[in-house]
Order: sequence, then structure tokens, then C-alpha cells
Amino acid sequence: MIEVEGLTKRYGEKLAVAELSFTVRPGVVTGFLGPNGSGKSTTMRMIVDLDEPSAGTVRINGRRYRDFPAPLCEVGALLEARSVHSGRSARNHLVALAQTHGFGRRRVDEVIELVGLSTVAGKRAGGFSLGMGQRLGIAAALLGDPGTLIFDEPVNGLDPEGIRWIRTLLKDLAAQGRTVLVSSHLMSEMALTAEHLVVIGQGRLIADQSVADFVAAASGNSVHVRSPRAPELRDLLLSADVTVRADGADVLEVSGLSSDRIGIAAADAGIPLYELTPRQASLEEAFMTLTRDSVEYHGGTAAPPPQPGDLAAAGTAGAVLGGTGARA
Repeated sequence: MIEVEGLTKRYGEKLAVAELSFTVRPGVVTGFLGPNGSGKSTTMRMIVDLDEPSAGTVRINGRRYRDFPAPLCEVGALLEARSVHSGRSARNHLVALAQTHGFGRRRVDEVIELVGLSTVAGKRAGGFSLGMGQRLGIAAALLGDPGTLIFDEPVNGLDPEGIRWIRTLLKDLAAQGRTVLVSSHLMSEMALTAEHLVVIGQGRLIADQSVADFVAAASGNSVHVRSPRAPELRDLLLSADVTVRADGADVLEVSGLSSDRIGIAAADAGIPLYELTPRQASLEEAFMTLTRDSVEYHGGTAAPPPQPGDLAAAGTAGAVLGGTGARA
């Protein structure tokens, strides 16, 4: 179990993490989400004592990371997959880590096989692709068979087979009763992998709930209805507490009534229904909705393509500037 209480981190005037508190429990995959610059990586670094908090505490199974006599046996972390001596082979990199805790080469070979690097274990890690580097980092995290695992963007660089593999691995690790915290910007992947979410924005907690509850909160109480007698159904359903929006000749979006109550009302009035579907937001939609005010970096819209007159004007301006530069 990871317990974060009042965690705060300042870099000069910059407040990266602000009084953050949450608990990561064993037995489920917990997704750690937030926009770029939200403080996710900083928080993960503070969990494993790579960064010193300005305030607050972190406990892993009741102890600080620095107090573990054999940390690789307690916590496995993948925070920067490329933190590897580029001249070492994958196997020698893991052997060097294993020797710090007295692990034998058999355990090194086990994790190499587990992550699918057996055929390239003797090659220099500096020549690895991003995906292979991710697999090596995961092998290092698993080396001590720890009960707590922390992965920062583990699917980066992985191909579809690799993404499916890490998804299955994370679920299997959680099913064994381990504590698993994983960050990712791939919302579709988190929807398939995580059961619980911790969402932060600008260093502050936004949500700490199950994936189902998080999505439901953003979905609202809306039902998509199709009927050949949509206008009649609209008049039947409208009330002070119910809003109905027509979206085409035979489509209604109904808010304030459950699909069951809409179906019963239509049946009582003899109005046929072609479709009756409660609206369900995707995890991406829910994430975008709940973090909209916490996004630090916004992209702009694409500039319109230059017109021929613009190109001519630009060429003239360039000639003038060039002439000025030549005369200086």
C-alpha cells in the first residue's frame, strides 16, 4: 500500500505538487492521470525518495522508501527507462542491479525471459529501441519480486503486441495482491487496464475513485432515443425536471429520465422505439471534461495556408531585409 499525505513540492516560486493526499491499495491497478505538467512524475519521484518533499509524507507499507534495507525487494519502479549504461548489455545491466541485493543470475534470466528480451540480452542497451528499453526497465523493476510497483508511462514505444502484454502483466501483478500504480496518457489503454484512478491537475487532487464512477460522473443523466414518432414522444416526456433535445427527425437526447422510465412512458403511449441507449462517456471524454481547467499547456489551431499574394509579399520583404543586411 502507498499512502500519500499532504505531499507538497516547490521549485523556487513554482508549486509542482500541492497538499496531495491519496492511497494506492493492493489488488487493483491504479491509474495515475493528469495533463502534462500536472505533477505526476514529481509525485512518483517523491514516493521513491528521488525528490525531497517540501512538506507531507509518503509511506509504502508503513515505511519510507529510504528505510527499506533491501528496496528492490519492496518497490519496483520504472520512472526513466533510458537510465541505463549504454555500453552494458541488457543482461549485465540487470546483473549489476542484482548484485546490490545478492540476487543470482537465475533471477536475472527469469525476468529477461518474462519481458521478452532473451534473444537480445547480450546486446548493448544503448542500441535498444524505445520499446526494448521499456522492456528492460520493466525487467529491472521486477527483479526483486517486489510487492509494490510504480510505472511511469510503461507503454511508451511499445508496439500493439507489447501494449497488450504490459496490460496483461499489470493485471496479473495486481491479481497476485501487489500494489500497482501506473501513469499513462493513453486513455483508451487506461480504460482497459485500471480499475481505480487518481487524477491530478496543477499538482492538486481532482479525483480519487473507481474508473466506473469517474466515467459516470462525466456522462451525466442523458439517454439517446430514436423513434419514428419523436416529436410526439418529446411532448410526452417534457417537464420541469426533464429536458429533451431533438437531434434529427427521429432522434432525441433526453436528460432527467432513466432509460427504463422513458421506455415505460413510450410503451404506455403506444410509441415505438428503435433505440434507447443511456449515454456513456469514454474515459478520454471524462478526463478531458474534469481536467479542462487544469491544463497548463494548450495547443493552438493550425495557421491557414499562405496565399500566392502572401508569398509574393514575403519574398519582397525578404529581399528588402537581405538588401539591408548587405549594406550594413
